[in-house]
Amino acid sequence: MKSEFALAFNEVVEDRQLSKDVILEALESALVSAYRRAVNASNAQLVEAKVDMESGEIEIFAEKEVVEDVQDERTEVLLSEAREVDPDAELGDMVVVETTPDDFGRVAAQTARQVIQQRIREAEREIQFDYFEKQTGEIVSGVVQAISGRGATIGLDKKAEGLMLRKDMIPRERLRVHDRIRALIYDVKETSRGPQIYLSRAHRKFLRRLLENEVPEIYHGVVEIRSIAREPGQRAKVAVSATQQGIDPVGACVGVRGVRIQAIVRELNDEKIDVIEWSSDTAAFISKAISPARVLGVYLRESGEEGNTATVVVPEDQLSLAIGRDGQNARLAAKLTGWRIDIKSLAEAASESLAKLQSDEQYAELKEREGEAMEKIAGLLEKKAEGRPLPPEDYDFMASFVDRVERRVEKKRREEDLEERRRYEEARASVPSLTFDIDILDVDLKEHLLFILQEAGFDTLGDLVLQMRLDSDKVLAINGIGPKAFEEIKELTDALRITPEEAAALAAAQAEAEVEVETEAEVEALAEAAVEEAEAELVAEGAEAGEVAVATLEEFVEAESGPEAEAIVEETVEAAAEPEAQAPAVKEPQEEVEEEKEDEFDKLFSYDARKYGYYEDEKPRFEPETKDTEAKSGAKKKKKKKRRPNMDEQDGWEDW
Repeated sequence: MKSEFALAFNEVVEDRQLSKDVILEALESALVSAYRRAVNASNAQLVEAKVDMESGEIEIFAEKEVVEDVQDERTEVLLSEAREVDPDAELGDMVVVETTPDDFGRVAAQTARQVIQQRIREAEREIQFDYFEKQTGEIVSGVVQAISGRGATIGLDKKAEGLMLRKDMIPRERLRVHDRIRALIYDVKETSRGPQIYLSRAHRKFLRRLLENEVPEIYHGVVEIRSIAREPGQRAKVAVSATQQGIDPVGACVGVRGVRIQAIVRELNDEKIDVIEWSSDTAAFISKAISPARVLGVYLRESGEEGNTATVVVPEDQLSLAIGRDGQNARLAAKLTGWRIDIKSLAEAASESLAKLQSDEQYAELKEREGEAMEKIAGLLEKKAEGRPLPPEDYDFMASFVDRVERRVEKKRREEDLEERRRYEEARASVPSLTFDIDILDVDLKEHLLFILQEAGFDTLGDLVLQMRLDSDKVLAINGIGPKAFEEIKELTDALRITPEEAAALAAAQAEAEVEVETEAEVEALAEAAVEEAEAELVAEGAEAGEVAVATLEEFVEAESGPEAEAIVEETVEAAAEPEAQAPAVKEPQEEVEEEKEDEFDKLFSYDARKYGYYEDEKPRFEPETKDTEAKSGAKKKKKKKRRPNMDEQDGWEDW
């Protein structure tokens, strides 16, 4: 039967949801602190505590010095007592002995209670922080515990509390105490009072996680969420696309009769959600993002400085729907697509197109072709200004006119972009490539000029040279760059220029290198093909020769018989076997190449002592025979008489 201590210990473990090792370590640490406080021991002294889990007995061990006469029981011990623990102990040694004070259990229970609680609390905080830090970006469920002006306190698992600020709540959503809600963990911070967990129901990732939970196709990756734009509590737009053919991404998200999307709408306090299909065509994607409004045309304008702008033309009756209440629909579409969207009615777009043709000289050619159309558009606009209705044919004519003018504008902008790119490539070709590896602070200019250029965004010398080639006025316009400093920069950058002859030589060298690589590849391919053809021909010839020999042999055997025929048969068989013996001879060069490769490989790992000065020629064990020795060897040698064994000698076996 377990003791009361073991039962109480297990109860604490289950109540705190901590491991036994953590509780036991906290208990031992508290006992050590209680011992130091009870006997007033130094913190430098080694003190250990051990707890018997079955009986609950406590033992304290402290490090003490071995002495003959004990003056201080806290730090000294007699030699006899020390040898009970360590038989090899001597005077002056440090020995760890048991020093449990009398009635220490009651004293420890009183003094160590706060320490144990503090250690358990710290362990709980560490476990909470590790647990919720891994769940950052995920949805958790909790119970509303309190609501204040700052926000709401939500009770979570592991006895933790999360904070939902007012900005993270859905507007006009009323939370009540004891309500169970779901929220997204977007940040976890460690504080002195424990982990601070921040929750949100207004974050756009909250909508993404809800879609993943409700739509299995999104969770399994069949449907992909491309982008999300959301104004909490009012409206949200989600762009989705299918990763497999034959799947309707919008239908998968909406569900049968809108079951899936309605569950998310209820969770978000009746927030309207528009699910649209993502498209790689930017104009088509922007047109779908403006939905539910009907769009007549989308005209794009890409600019690096001002940003990408899209002009959207809609019918007169769709203008308010395209813009939305307080510009909400246009704002969400811009966030969803990443483009700046300018929405215009058809009449307004036609008026601007007409003004471009009348005032801008760049459209002179188009103005001549669209003369009659311009007069008709002017008349239609006058009727529109007077408030007279127009038939649908006039609106179609107006839309086609706007489309022709805007397409011409797009084409001209595209030509300008190509020209700008060509200028950039020409300027880039005249800048040496090594200048982009030189830091701007290492350039031979005055120090204050280098810092000014670095602050202006020029990190390398190549960036400065390239900007001087493209537009030197921008360098002169930098605050702190005067005419003298500009002349110094101009002299430096003008000297760093690749001439057209050098550029042509570099291009020719690159072309030659590419041609050489291609030629080598072709030669290798031809050589391999030739070897394969030769092997195939030899095999075919050997087979044909064998067949002919066998046929001749059979015919001859049928015609004649006898010893002469048998001899001829043997010769024929040998002749037929010759091609088979000759065929493998083609592979000899390959074997030689393989042997050479092996020799080169062995050389890489061979050790030549001559290179390192430790080599000495090995002396021959036997001197080479000269001509005299060779002559003497030819003469008769005298036979030496063999020594007879002495029978009187002692035999080794007798000794053994």
